[in-house]
Amino acid sequence: MARAARWRVPYAPALPARGDRGSSPLDYEAQLATLVERPPEGDAWLHEQKFDGYRIGLRKDGGVVSLWSRRHNDWTAEFRSVTAAGSGLLARSALLDGEVAMLAPSGLTDFQSLQNRRSGTPLVYFAFDLLTLDGVDLRQLPIEERKARLRQLVGAGAPDVIRLSDHVEGQGAAFFAAASELGLEGMVSKKLGSPYRAGRNGDWLKTKCVRRRDFVVGGFTEPERSRSGLGALLLGYYEAGELRWAGKAGTGQGWTVAFLRDLRARLDALAVAGTPFSPPVADPAIRRSARWVRPQLVVEVTYTEWTDAGYIRHPSVQRLRIDVHPLEVLGGPQTGGVGE
Repeated sequence: MARAARWRVPYAPALPARGDRGSSPLDYEAQLATLVERPPEGDAWLHEQKFDGYRIGLRKDGGVVSLWSRRHNDWTAEFRSVTAAGSGLLARSALLDGEVAMLAPSGLTDFQSLQNRRSGTPLVYFAFDLLTLDGVDLRQLPIEERKARLRQLVGAGAPDVIRLSDHVEGQGAAFFAAASELGLEGMVSKKLGSPYRAGRNGDWLKTKCVRRRDFVVGGFTEPERSRSGLGALLLGYYEAGELRWAGKAGTGQGWTVAFLRDLRARLDALAVAGTPFSPPVADPAIRRSARWVRPQLVVEVTYTEWTDAGYIRHPSVQRLRIDVHPLEVLGGPQTGGVGE
């Protein structure tokens, strides 16, 4: 957690090195956290900072280092500094789970800067789990033992780009209060004694300091006055196999003109004549101005609450979720929705 003495993530001294590309993501099946309204209490849980970046599995196999998203996309070339740092880990082979992020001057992780970064921008890989080490599968070990071995690997002598995501045991409410005060995205709670199991199973819970979840893009509106690219995105979620209308949202602060134009090009390529929402959007003004698209893009949105009519209030689009399939975006105001 950024710069707070009690929850601080320890930083390691630098030892730069360069790794080669890997070839297989098949042993990286990510465990996912379930969204909850408040963190669990009691001593049966450990709590970590929730980073605002890209979920990535880092695999080292001899001199070959590769990076994989949870949907098995190869990000080795995209994050070259992290790939290079992986070869400096003091292990013959290893598979780490973590998040690639960029630190703002405040010490917080900043996704907008990460998304708009230039080549060579310094990145950090926050490692929070260790799945295999030197040919031994550790996934059936308790979380606290895996993290103890991770601490030994990502400690003194490890590359500075790769840092340990530290944790505290118990004190869930206090951790959440500190996260909220520091302006963090949220926290992740993990059940002590639990193995690493792919998918969502209740052993990992996430609590967000602001309401934030994923929505599917079903259309957009044209920009007004001096704006570039597009106006608002028309959002929905899946329920009983149908895309339900959730409201429209403007893009967040920090989105560059180039990014908005690129997003517009993506949306234009998905253009369709009719609405993908079922039932259709009731507001005639939105129907008149809408440009409908095939529901293939997912965005993360912050908002204050769901209205009684079932729409999100005060929404703001934060980022594209290229690692989330649209059919994974389930549930509306009654469930709070899912998303990772």
